[in-house]
Amino acid sequence: MDIVPQLDDILDRLRVVALPMRVRFRGITVREVALIDGPAGWGEFGAFPEYEPPEAAHWLASALEAAYQPPPPVHRDRIPINATVPAVDASRVPEVLARFPGARTAKVKVAEPGQTLADDVERVNAVRASVPTVRLDANGGWSVDEAVTAATALTVDGPLEYLEQPCATVPELAELRRRVDVPIAADESIRKADDPLRVVRENAADVAVLKVAPLGGVRALLAIAAQIDIPVVVSSALDSAVGIARGLLAAAALPDLRHACGLGTGGLFVEDVAEPVRPQDGYLPVGPVVPDPARLGALAAAPERREWWIDRVRACYPLTR
Repeated sequence: MDIVPQLDDILDRLRVVALPMRVRFRGITVREVALIDGPAGWGEFGAFPEYEPPEAAHWLASALEAAYQPPPPVHRDRIPINATVPAVDASRVPEVLARFPGARTAKVKVAEPGQTLADDVERVNAVRASVPTVRLDANGGWSVDEAVTAATALTVDGPLEYLEQPCATVPELAELRRRVDVPIAADESIRKADDPLRVVRENAADVAVLKVAPLGGVRALLAIAAQIDIPVVVSSALDSAVGIARGLLAAAALPDLRHACGLGTGGLFVEDVAEPVRPQDGYLPVGPVVPDPARLGALAAAPERREWWIDRVRACYPLTR
């Protein structure tokens, strides 16, 4: 039987931290998350600040699942991970890749506002010089025609494993998939959709990128994965070590795992709530994470930010039930 935690108990267990980042990612240089020290383990509530309660509530549900519910059984004890390369200058690519030792797959951010397709080509080719398998993430930044042009330019010097969310909508993804030979992966079209299975029904994607927190937890992710017939890649949502552990758990619980997962983003933080686990031969181990009390203290968010997160939990809590 599921445990339904009381709001006061959740707030009593809440810790809010601010994690400095090595590079700007999603427009931020400090990542705030609220952590819950629950009876079943630690949960992470890290919905981005611009998300309104109906969307952020999924992230809180995921945190409550981790803090109060037992984990599912797993099929593997380590997960292959991709390197994650933000929209940095090509000259910084070796520095970024050095944080992902042994990774044989890299996800490269493209279609960054203020940058050009030439910038993307230069960055991608810098990654290709070191990593054999390259996938791209455009975060819905292109129109269909722009994506066709980009796919052509970005495959001149080598193949791509897939293009992740090149366009914003499901119909656009379906049209693009008919026009290019590069496989298409869907992310936002699943995790932000009222109907996360629509992208599969409309033949709009070859790969599903699933993230634990935005979908409402590990069990919700596994339920979606069980209903689709395309490969799944489990990815992070710029999680702390606590959230990454839940992503690794979800990947370990999948019956079939064909691709490297986007769960190596811990390297984007200067400091984290637990001692960073460096990938070994391109893999991360599966297991729970317990934050270091000294790190929790050193990384504690300012009191007014803690109150902001408490208010946010109060707003989201009724929507998780």
